[in-house]
Amino acid sequence: MPLRQLVDRYLALAGTFGTAVTLSSFGLSAPEIEKLFSSYNEDYHISRFFRFSNANGTAYSIDNEPATHISIDAEIGSIL
Repeated sequence: MPLRQLVDRYLALAGTFGTAVTLSSFGLSAPEIEKLFSSYNEDYHISRFFRFSNANGTAYSIDNEPATHISIDAEIGSIL
């Protein structure tokens, strides 16, 4: 999934930047979630805008770390 599409989907779920949403709400399979978000998390220019958290909900392995939620900083717009 291209970054712009991911950010658009995030905003549709979150309503605004900085709001945590469950990774499961992106409507992808567990392997797809782990692969997609891990690949973006490995890119410094993108990952600096991602905030993963591990709270209640289904946990996924994102770059070998457990995560249930993501929030994205509004400044990601500078690279879109």
